[in-house]
Amino acid sequence: MDEQRAPLRGGGHPCGFPGSRHPGRRGRRGGPPAWLSGARSRTAAGLPWVSTAVLLVFVMVGTGFAEHGQDRRPLDLAGRLLLFVAVGVLLLRRRRPAIAVATTCAVTLVYLAAGYPYGPVFVAVAVGCFSAIVAGHRKAAWWSLGGLWAGHVLVSHWLYRWLPPDGDRAAPWTQEGFITAWVVAVVAAAELLRVRREQWAAARAEREAAERRRADEERLRMARELHDVLAHSISVINVQAGVGLALLDSDPEQARSALTTIKGASKEALDEVRQVLANLRTPGEAPTSPAPGLDRLPELVEQAGSAGLAVTVESEGDPAAVPPGAGLAAFRIVQEALTNVVRHSGSRTALVRVDHGSGRVRLRIDDAGPATGGDVGGGNGLVGMRERAAALGGTIEAGPRPDGGFRVLAELPFTAPDRDRRPHEPPEPPEETM
Repeated sequence: MDEQRAPLRGGGHPCGFPGSRHPGRRGRRGGPPAWLSGARSRTAAGLPWVSTAVLLVFVMVGTGFAEHGQDRRPLDLAGRLLLFVAVGVLLLRRRRPAIAVATTCAVTLVYLAAGYPYGPVFVAVAVGCFSAIVAGHRKAAWWSLGGLWAGHVLVSHWLYRWLPPDGDRAAPWTQEGFITAWVVAVVAAAELLRVRREQWAAARAEREAAERRRADEERLRMARELHDVLAHSISVINVQAGVGLALLDSDPEQARSALTTIKGASKEALDEVRQVLANLRTPGEAPTSPAPGLDRLPELVEQAGSAGLAVTVESEGDPAAVPPGAGLAAFRIVQEALTNVVRHSGSRTALVRVDHGSGRVRLRIDDAGPATGGDVGGGNGLVGMRERAAALGGTIEAGPRPDGGFRVLAELPFTAPDRDRRPHEPPEPPEETM
């Protein structure tokens, strides 16, 4: 834990002592108050002058009232100087909490050994103890508070004969019992506050990590969408551009048809890219058009046909039973597989078989080959297909067939209408004030 952080911004504490209280501010998203959670404001960057000054006034004035009725040494200039030092050293409770609590306890012990009256000086001890424990200096706080208690017992029951005031008697053991209970209560409350601050910090870190994971997953999803849209459309455009150039002089009508196909493919790609980017710019809003699914397979077949690829589709089962998430993944897998056939296969035919089984979609895309152009598995297409299948808990296999062709097999389960794959968020910290 950061030793430079301050636990308390005011002189108040949870043990019932009437110290100054600083209301602090609430943390983000319903978290603990800023002065308990360790959040540093601009005013907290320096020394806690205001809270220490309020505590000093309270101790000075309160001790003046508390000395009445006590058979102790009257509060004089030396006593007030000791009180000033015991409280003033708490200015260092954020930067040097161990030194602050040790000095406060030591000066308080000297003050009591000198015979001065009991009073609010114990509030300063409690504030120093809280600061050290919450900042992580637990042993320093325990030893300082334990030393104060042991020194008080020694002074009250054995050394009082040689210490002022004259004629003093041993303190009753009931008083020691009360002081012991107070010490235990201060330490217990400070430890509880330390644990709660650690829990709040862990919950805050977990929320931030969950937000980063969601952002990374969203970026990956957008990248997959853009890759699938652009790779398919640009492949069609590339093939048709080559056809148009080859037939521009010999068959102008066929070249015109190729240019028309290029125009349609580019328009559709632009529309899908705009939709993806619009969703990225305005998170949380509903998309302007539904995501593609298996019901758009005929359009995909038509686009592949315009690129010179004859696609045969065989389907079994009820496509309407497939939820949108699985339908989009299935559509993109078929789209990427056909794009790979156009780009990397010498075959001009492909077979797409879709089996809408009970709680799953099974895809098989075959082409006769042979492979041309380069390694079909060297790009991002197959990686994207595997990621889509894995996101639904499915499997995918892609590789060459023994006869020289290529096959893609995918199985996508959908036990729920649409799986929510968002990471778990930790519960919000409770709203508590002290």
